[in-house]
Amino acid sequence: MKLAELIAEYDVPGAAVAYLHQGETREFAAGTLNRDTGVEVTTDALFQIGSVTKLYTATLLMRQVERGRLTLDTPVRAVLPEFAVSDPRASAAVTVRHLLSHTSGIDGDLFLDTGRGDDCLAKYVDACADLAQNHPLGATQSYCNAGFVIAGRMLERLEGKRWDDVLREQIAEPLGLTHTWTLPEDVLRFRAAIGHREGSTVRHWGLMRSMGPAGLICARPADVVAFARAHLEGGLLDDPRAMWEPQVELPNPHGIGSHWGLGWILADWDGHRVISHGGNTIGQHAMLWAVPGTGTIVCVTANGGYHAAFTHAVATELFAELDGIAVPPRLAPPESPAEVDAARFAGVYERTGSRFTVIAGDGGLSVRYEPTGAMAEMPGEHEELPLLPVDATTFACRPPGDPAWQAAVFHEVDGRSYLHFAGRATPKVTA
Repeated sequence: MKLAELIAEYDVPGAAVAYLHQGETREFAAGTLNRDTGVEVTTDALFQIGSVTKLYTATLLMRQVERGRLTLDTPVRAVLPEFAVSDPRASAAVTVRHLLSHTSGIDGDLFLDTGRGDDCLAKYVDACADLAQNHPLGATQSYCNAGFVIAGRMLERLEGKRWDDVLREQIAEPLGLTHTWTLPEDVLRFRAAIGHREGSTVRHWGLMRSMGPAGLICARPADVVAFARAHLEGGLLDDPRAMWEPQVELPNPHGIGSHWGLGWILADWDGHRVISHGGNTIGQHAMLWAVPGTGTIVCVTANGGYHAAFTHAVATELFAELDGIAVPPRLAPPESPAEVDAARFAGVYERTGSRFTVIAGDGGLSVRYEPTGAMAEMPGEHEELPLLPVDATTFACRPPGDPAWQAAVFHEVDGRSYLHFAGRATPKVTA
């Protein structure tokens, strides 16, 4: 494949790709792991796979379900009696299913550093007591990092071990994943990527340890492919297909899929079922796709640049070549903008870590994003971006120079207005 050409086109410092097709795994690498040092990317280099980690945590909890230690509808409190969020009813009723399908409504972007100790997940769960509900329990889907940290803590309680150790003993070692690690002191034994933003290396290499079950695995793409292969062919679960069953329809399906299963995102490409997940950390990005009907699996990792457009381009090329599958194009505004009453969407939408100000002007709608709380220390977008109407409730936006449009969908849940963007339902707080 033309990996070197694609990273140049999308200004990606370095990338690695692995795919499984007809029983054979192939690997590719191009570019640099770190523009400051010039160390080249090799196929055995470790990238941060971010939220693809959630599939591993979901798999571990599903193993507990298959062993009869809990069910999908077991309340979190049955395992963690100390668990609480700010809503007492939600605290008592949140279940394993809610966590794995992102339907708990918990305000989920709590990026809190609770230290490097082995009690970091326990401390994080204690800190969830102040988290509000973005939406009523089970009413819709909103991406929830906190939910997977809670899930990781449930695993620790059930197994009496650190999440990192449960992952190693129940997934990495049985599958022979020699290049899959969670702690920086282990990652340092390998070639490892650092993230880049605006062409420069980032100041923070990775997220805090407390976010482990939600997004701290570092791995080479071939290891990620081997993990996904076990979901298609067996080796981790008695019935991995249970994780592909739709749990909730996505309010904003543009760019990722139509439904969420248990961990997996579900889509239809050209008449083929596709299961996937993506991940973003600080200047790094990963995508994993699997097609159960053909057995093809692709994992792409990148450390900066226009990564969303880049990974879509890789998928488009590979799946056409390998399976003859046409990957759906990314959302783009129509040549003639849709006629909509856009002013009704103006206002401030806010949740933990993020504030969106939607502004109505003579030229239509625009949006300004501001990271808040702990995320305010990270680089973020503060400029106003135009929101171009696609239909009555869907708008497209993109930062200057980025070839990939992102979808913003306005919708209502139980009479309350929301902006659904980047997988998250952000409630309107002021008009």
